[in-house]
Amino acid sequence: MLMGKPILQRSIEIFNRLSAIDEIVVVVPADQIRRAERLVKRAHLHKVSHVVVGGAERQDSVRHGLSAFDREPEIVLVHDAVRPLVTRDDVLRVIKQARRCGAAILAVPVKDTIKVGESGFSTRTLDREKLWAVQTPQGFRYEILVRAHRAAQRSAFLGTDEASLVERLRVPVAIVSGSYRNIKITTKEDFTIAQAFLTSSGGTLASR
Repeated sequence: MLMGKPILQRSIEIFNRLSAIDEIVVVVPADQIRRAERLVKRAHLHKVSHVVVGGAERQDSVRHGLSAFDREPEIVLVHDAVRPLVTRDDVLRVIKQARRCGAAILAVPVKDTIKVGESGFSTRTLDREKLWAVQTPQGFRYEILVRAHRAAQRSAFLGTDEASLVERLRVPVAIVSGSYRNIKITTKEDFTIAQAFLTSSGGTLASR
């Protein structure tokens, strides 16, 4: 729960309100299916067509979601359920760039110095000017992302995000500048920060 509402619900609502979104597929662990279905019904998230079981890895879960659409979309977005603070404008800009370029990711410039470490020691420093911290949603033409997943399966490649699969097809991935508020809630500290952001915006940050 984040300020009285489930994080999953907050994330889905952002997309459920957008006229640019036609259909939403929610992917959850097997033991969370009924709970998620109840949440979707209770919150009147009418664009959710299916709640499906995920896989062992993120990549497997996304692949399950891609095969569950009632109607093949032109553009598909992949979003982390634990990013409930993404804004409407950022989602729309990702869709626009995905339609234009075939693939687009939301990202922010890295602020910290990034080191490469081996055996407990720093071995080199990466050029911060070229580094981006990648967020979601990530948007793609549907056929490109499906093709990327099939290629990854054939070669047993496991990527850290969808863009890494698409990059292997040598499809250029456009970077859409995002917001540092679009955090991924994975720790207690992240949760506290998300509460602060929502409080400062009157609880409506994600719907703007």
